[in-house]
Amino acid sequence: MTSKDSIKHETINVSIQFGDIKVQFNGEPENVTISVMNFLSKNIPEIDLARRISLNYSVPDLINIYSPIIKITPEGPKILPDSAEIQNKKFSDKEIVMLYLLGSKIAFELGKISDKSSRISDIQSSTNLNPKSISSRLSELVKAGYVSRSVNKENQSELVVYGITTVGISWLNNIITKKVSTK
Repeated sequence: MTSKDSIKHETINVSIQFGDIKVQFNGEPENVTISVMNFLSKNIPEIDLARRISLNYSVPDLINIYSPIIKITPEGPKILPDSAEIQNKKFSDKEIVMLYLLGSKIAFELGKISDKSSRISDIQSSTNLNPKSISSRLSELVKAGYVSRSVNKENQSELVVYGITTVGISWLNNIITKKVSTK
């Protein structure tokens, strides 16, 4: 028996009653979620309007977009482009820092690491960027609102950590999409 054979496909069951309408959705979580959202947006127009102005990224969306560039390894997130086309693109230090922070967020959401925020030393050891360059880029990114800076108190010392924001993911999407799609 291979590991693929032993994977149990989880199904969920969702029932919705709205006025006189009653519907039930069964299946894999991702498919049921899509069906529920489609039903709600068609039957409650305000939800569709709210979704149009909402900015949020699910882990599956991020994985679909960034799996050619970011890999989650046992050692943590790594920027490892898997195609020659992407490898030939030169990413700026700012983009590399953002890709690393996004990888940390994805790894955290998948339960692979315990914190979605990263220290400068973590970013440096994974990316091999100069720590002064990382510090300068993080300062710029924090000022722009693309990265959040917080202080964790650990063992009677303060530890400064950085995490990507939703607006930062949007900015990175725009940059990477242009960079990867241009030839």
